[in-house]
Amino acid sequence: MGTVDADINAVEVVEKREGLAIDDFIVALPEGTPPDVLVTACTGVAEVQLLWLSYYPESWGLHADIDLLDEMTADPRRAAATLTHAVPQAFHATWAVLVDRDSRKVVEASELAPDLTPHALDAFGALTEPGSRELPADWLPGLADTLVAIAPLRDSTSIVVGRHGGPEFMTSEVARLRHLAALAG
Repeated sequence: MGTVDADINAVEVVEKREGLAIDDFIVALPEGTPPDVLVTACTGVAEVQLLWLSYYPESWGLHADIDLLDEMTADPRRAAATLTHAVPQAFHATWAVLVDRDSRKVVEASELAPDLTPHALDAFGALTEPGSRELPADWLPGLADTLVAIAPLRDSTSIVVGRHGGPEFMTSEVARLRHLAALAG
């Protein structure tokens, strides 16, 4: 990354397994440097794969989960709604919905969440266990290549976080979502 003058602002170890590490780097590129320069630099290193590249707003840093928890505890009755609206940015995802498992209805949705019919909600499965999955290509017209992470809250709701086009949700991300959901309600 240094060969393209990328300034590393933060590194987070997302997941570690034997012989493999997945890290999340937050970098600043010099003004006018296109992101594909960074992609070329990273993929040119032996045994390195670039899984995902996206814009990361300056206002969202490593303390985001703590700030989110502060906001959730400031108004505990709205903690689940607060989580639903904040989690797409915290997880570099596209959207999130809070679903009532009993009625199979969306009770809260983030800004970019699709309108979900009961049939579309069926693609998520039971919603009673934390996990992640890739949705079938026909789950909702126009939204192929959708990956979701799911975490139940203590009440009868579950949060579903969606990404279009990847990357898949890591085990550590699902665990993090599960913890936040447990604290939200």
